[in-house]
Amino acid sequence: MLTPLVQESTPAIIARKLHNAIANGDFAPGAQLTESGLAADLGVSRGPLREAMQRLTAEGLLVSHRNRGLFVVSMDDDDIRDMYIARTAVERAAIERVIARAEPDAVSALTRAVSAMREFVAEPNGAGMAEADMHFHQILVESAGSQRLSRLHETILVETRMCLRAMRGTYASGKERIDEHQALVDAIAAGDAPRADTLMIAHMADGLRRLIGDEGADRDTADAG
Repeated sequence: MLTPLVQESTPAIIARKLHNAIANGDFAPGAQLTESGLAADLGVSRGPLREAMQRLTAEGLLVSHRNRGLFVVSMDDDDIRDMYIARTAVERAAIERVIARAEPDAVSALTRAVSAMREFVAEPNGAGMAEADMHFHQILVESAGSQRLSRLHETILVETRMCLRAMRGTYASGKERIDEHQALVDAIAAGDAPRADTLMIAHMADGLRRLIGDEGADRDTADAG
């Protein structure tokens, strides 16, 4: 049977547009967002815009400074560590769920995601590789079939994309970056939950070290489950 169409409210549409703009780097970390400027750019009234901005503030992507206004969140080292703790916990839970469900379509989707990364093997630090990398992790969490994990991960991915722009110059080999993801797929396909979990912890710890050179990255990500 057909299900009814779900119509997005105007604030939801605005929030999604702002969400995507922050993720794409159109608004830099620390940039101030003004109601008047955004209302003019989007062609909307301030009421739904204000509601949309409140949603993003609740998600942590915008921060309000008293008597100054709203700003895109700026992430210092402690914020990045905290974000990776949350991301590691979500993706470890997703892997456990994907393996428990043992759906062939999930492995096929992840394999295609790795293949998409191979298209950028010659540019390990390029925007294409970074986006393909993020797509892999998005597919992984979506394959868990948990709306709550996906909802948590969506906000975390925006913050991760902000961080990845700072991390682009740190990969010497596209093959190494791809092989890390292929190893995760192989462990999931084999139903080897302990190995997949160990690989995910190491993968997240490596990402954190590339961003902030944190010697405690392995401990922090291992404690995130």
